[in-house]
Amino acid sequence: YQYLSRYKREEDLDHFLFIPEKTEGTEKECLKLLLEYCGRHNPSWTELSNFTHFLNFQLSKCEKSVFCSPAVGEDFQGF
Repeated sequence: YQYLSRYKREEDLDHFLFIPEKTEGTEKECLKLLLEYCGRHNPSWTELSNFTHFLNFQLSKCEKSVFCSPAVGEDFQGF
């Protein structure tokens, strides 16, 4: 939710880092955002679960990647 909400507001995600302890938004807002970005019309709970697990996995890998780190500077901005 933290990434998707910032992405929707067109904020810079290059320097954002997910904080699990930080609660943002309501359950209703989160579900609405997931439905918007899931890519399926009227998805099932299983499809939403798979989408969130996949997105979480990809974002976790991205945060750990040296190519996506703010330390690489302008060379990979927005990568």
